[in-house]
Amino acid sequence: MRKDQDHYAGCLLGGALGDTLGAPVEFINHQQILHRYGLSGIQRPQEGEAGLFEITDDTQMTLFTAEGLLRARAAQASSPEVNIAAVVHHAYLRWLHTQGEDNPHFSDYGYHSDDGFLIQQFELFKQRSPGLTCTSALMRSEIGTLQKALNDSKGCGAVMRAAPVGMIDLGVDPFALSCQIAALTHGHIDGILSAGVLAQIIHDLMAGLELEEAIRHSLDVLRRHDRHERLSARIEQAVKLARSEQPAVTCYKQLGQGWVGDEALAIAIYCALKSPHDFKQGVIMAVNHDGDSDSTGAICGNILGACLGRTALPQDWLAQLELCQVIAAIGQDLLTAYRDDEEWRVKYPGW
Repeated sequence: MRKDQDHYAGCLLGGALGDTLGAPVEFINHQQILHRYGLSGIQRPQEGEAGLFEITDDTQMTLFTAEGLLRARAAQASSPEVNIAAVVHHAYLRWLHTQGEDNPHFSDYGYHSDDGFLIQQFELFKQRSPGLTCTSALMRSEIGTLQKALNDSKGCGAVMRAAPVGMIDLGVDPFALSCQIAALTHGHIDGILSAGVLAQIIHDLMAGLELEEAIRHSLDVLRRHDRHERLSARIEQAVKLARSEQPAVTCYKQLGQGWVGDEALAIAIYCALKSPHDFKQGVIMAVNHDGDSDSTGAICGNILGACLGRTALPQDWLAQLELCQVIAAIGQDLLTAYRDDEEWRVKYPGW
């Protein structure tokens, strides 16, 4: 059975919770985590200055991905010939503006204007260690494509923001579209294909597949693409380790640290499979390791949030989550995709 708005909101909220949970431990190793938070590691998000659980650039970029997709859908209502990736690039330039940088090569985009719903959320103007690969790519005079890469980065900055691509029907293949959007900032095939796989997993979960079915089908889709072998092997390893009784710390050593796309996706898949019915346990597992904890937590949170829905998320965490209502609303808007009225067009202008 196709998922409802509870699961759409749950996907984005789950990602945000995993993100904020992992943020305090992103740049310390596992031993340091245990020393700081006790033998069980970090167990709940930490309060920021305003007493809220603060999101990072992972969730910020996920929200602007969603905005770009929703604005592309609004544009499709006027013309079927819409370059969806270019509209998402426009959204990313708006995110870049919130981080204090403007690309002079695209000043005619009007990316710094205050039209639309998302740019009016002042909390998004807070800088939360934005990734250098993304910011430098977005300052270029060219737009990155699958045919013309801007760099050779396979960092996890492409996959961490990809979940919304699997949540909206734009009449195109979600795997292919997610790869195109990944290529806006990342040029290495492993980073690009990782984004495609996450979008496909989320798409399949929203269509009603069970988690293992969605992962298996996403692997089938992945194998149709050139140079899939390294990522395919990494995901297969994650699935195999999830079925084993090996300690998590041993499994992490085999899967990597999550700084690059294939490793981050593999760790998230492993943790989701180890805790398919317990969101809190899954994301706690996903952040207590040596590597890029907020990104692995965010990706695992997207997956488990899509599986389990908003009602399965820890409600006390949600009560303190920064931008909680905005994140939930955008998740629900991805389910709606488009509404033919003036309020919607003001919220998501079609350009």
